[in-house]
Amino acid sequence: MSGTIFTFTTPSVNPTTNQLTLSDHLDHLLARLGINRSGHLVEPGLHSLGSPTPDSPVFVTANYTLSFDALRSSLDDWMNCYILVLDTKGINVWCAAGKGTFGTGELVNRINITALADKVNHRVLILPQLGATGVSAHEVKKFTAFKVEYGPVRASDLPEYLKTHKTTPEMRGVQFNMIERLILFPVELVKLLPYLLVISIILYFASGPLAAAGAAAAVLAGIVLFPILLPFIPTKDFSSKGFILGGLVALPFALAAYQYGIDTTPCLQITKAIAPMLVMPPVTAFLSLNFTGSTTFTSVTGVRQEISTYTRVMALMFASGVATLIILAILRITGW
Repeated sequence: MSGTIFTFTTPSVNPTTNQLTLSDHLDHLLARLGINRSGHLVEPGLHSLGSPTPDSPVFVTANYTLSFDALRSSLDDWMNCYILVLDTKGINVWCAAGKGTFGTGELVNRINITALADKVNHRVLILPQLGATGVSAHEVKKFTAFKVEYGPVRASDLPEYLKTHKTTPEMRGVQFNMIERLILFPVELVKLLPYLLVISIILYFASGPLAAAGAAAAVLAGIVLFPILLPFIPTKDFSSKGFILGGLVALPFALAAYQYGIDTTPCLQITKAIAPMLVMPPVTAFLSLNFTGSTTFTSVTGVRQEISTYTRVMALMFASGVATLIILAILRITGW
């Protein structure tokens, strides 16, 4: 062992700026559209903004580009600080906190990996408020001696927050306004569009143009109309809101189906009208559930309760509707 030389490497600090480039904006657009969903990543570890000193503040965020860029672009030109990026698998802070990747274990691990205690004199970490559900502050302090301080919900409020290190009610509130709701649907639309086209084509040839249009309407209602009308639909659960919206969208298709082929038997006319009322509402309701993780209207417990309560109803209605459509298609093909 006398001739052995041990080399210890200091964890690197990655420099960044508060200026967003054209490439950053393109990345944001692709992320909003749900394109290359798992590719919008920032390297986990310690990043520096400006020329931080041992007394500079340390902010914590997720390794999702939109989260990281929102933080750094909100800080002033003169701000010298560290940004500790946790490995959340490319998931934003709020969702990652619920999933556990923006959590106590990862935060403690990242503090140790980056040797953060050797780079700063203080022991304070500023976390986004929406990460609080995943982080146990007393556990972090127990294992690292770092105190967790929860800042505002929005990174844009950080400059004002840093003046007093106190959050106002406005800084703690999540409004989820119309613009914030509208930017959500492109992700779901791009993801489901290929499947919707295939299903619509199949329905067009199997059951006619009305069935194809109904499928498109049910999906678009759940993806586009639902986030727009969310606060105005008068029920608490997202699923029941989706059923109401889906029923309203299905009603014109039911009336059109009833009137189509008026010379047929009353029983067959009623069956045609029932089919869209069985198929369309559960589709819209199911898609509406996708918005539970990105709103202030529900909790994790509430979402689980909704899934337990409504998914069987959705499945039963949808299966009954599909069976009805199959029977109608057979009757149509055979000319009965």
